[in-house]
Formats: sequence, C-alpha cells, structure tokens
Amino acid sequence: MKVLVVIPARYKSSRYPGKPLVELRGVNGESKNLIQRSWEAAQKVTGVDRVVVATDDDRIKSAAEAFGAEVVITSPDCQNGTERCAEALSLLGGGYDIVVNLQGDAPLTPAWFIENLVAGLSAHPVAEVATPVLRCDGRALNGLLSDRRQGRVGGTTAVFGADHNALFFSKEVIPYTGQEYKDDEKTPIFHHVGVYAYRPLALAAYPSWASGPLEQLEGLEQLRFLERGTHMLCVEVEARGRQFWELNNPQDVQKIEAMLAEMGHP
Repeated sequence: MKVLVVIPARYKSSRYPGKPLVELRGVNGESKNLIQRSWEAAQKVTGVDRVVVATDDDRIKSAAEAFGAEVVITSPDCQNGTERCAEALSLLGGGYDIVVNLQGDAPLTPAWFIENLVAGLSAHPVAEVATPVLRCDGRALNGLLSDRRQGRVGGTTAVFGADHNALFFSKEVIPYTGQEYKDDEKTPIFHHVGVYAYRPLALAAYPSWASGPLEQLEGLEQLRFLERGTHMLCVEVEARGRQFWELNNPQDVQKIEAMLAEMGHP
C-alpha cells in the first residue's frame, strides 16, 4: 500500500487568520510554528511514502520550505482541506493507494493514530474513508463543554453505529449526557480527531459534489461524504496517556503549549 500524507494549510481561516504560522513553545522554550509541528508529527508515522504541505499562500510555502517540507501549490478556490488534498493528489499524478489528510491544526496527533487509521481502512475494503475517534475522559469532555458554554467552537464529536460506520459529526457535544465525570473517568463521548484516510476514487469525487445543508450548518467537511452516502469508518484510537487537542481558537495556544510541556515535546 502506497501512502501519501497531505497537510493542507490556508492562511485565511475564518476563525483564526494566519493560524498555520502561529508559534508554539515546547518544553525547552523553543518556538516552532504550527505547520512545522504538524509536519514533524507526520514524519514520525511509519509506513508513509511521502509527506507534502498543500497551500495556496506564499507565506506558508516559504515557512514550510524553510524547515525542509515539500510543498504543493493548490488553488485558492479550495473550500476545505479535503478539496485541497484532492487537488494535491491530482497535481502529484496519483499513484497512491491511500491518501491521509493530516490537518495542519493538529500538532499533537500521535503517530499511532495515523498508523491505526491506515490499517483500519486497509482492513475494511467496503469503507471509502476512515477517520479516528478518541473516547473522551472527563478532563477532555469538560474542556469541550467549557468551550461551548463560553460560546467557542472547540473540538468536534462523533457518533457511529455498532459497525463503526459514521452516523454524524457535530461541533456540539453529542450524544447528550447529563452525568458528571471525574478527570480520569471514561465517558460515552468520542472526540473526532481531524485526520482522514481516503481511497483515491472517493477523494477525487468529493470536489465535484455540491456542499449540502449539513456541511454548511456545521461547517464540517466530512459531512459532505455522509450526505452522499459514503461509507466512512470511525477507527477508535487510544490516547496511551497522551493529551490531544486541535488549535481552533487563539485561546488554544496556551492549552497546547501546556500539553507540549507536559509531554516533554521540544
């Protein structure tokens, strides 16, 4: 299986402009921008044949090339990371069995999340797309609920069936639970990890589909697949004591830096 990892990155984020170039300090005080930390996370994944940054912005291109990344220039008309990955695959000439979308706002993504994702898609020939889900402990759930109470859009949650086929994704915390949980207690809520593995045919078809009402309401690109009846596999991954969070808002910088320090990341 030939595996391509694409890190889509745009400068003009509606919620956080310039996000890929935001600096994050590690445990030793060294500062690296978000796109570099995401690229370094991809370098730790085994079984990957190629890693590229896909962007339409010269500032991101220059920053990525400065730390040694391969960059593919894509159209500014791409509406989301999946469309950007599809264009990148086309520009690279195809030739890959699985394309992984490692979104550039998830520098804390452990290598085994992606390795398990690729293995999960490989083992389920009916599945056209796969994405990881992480069972929240009380600490993570309380973080999601705190964001919503303060009017911030934080992490995304996922619900899936007994066959692990995705049913829905939301920026609300679903399913509802009124129970309170201790920090280290398991909860019934699954945090959707913003990584995708696509089969090339499904990825190539995606940009030709119109954005549907669910995608537009939630602002979640993966809902376009669900609205078209695509078989999307949710692959449960284990945190193994690691904290996970995406950079969604400026307030997340401090949270992620604290997690980098906690995990000893330089």
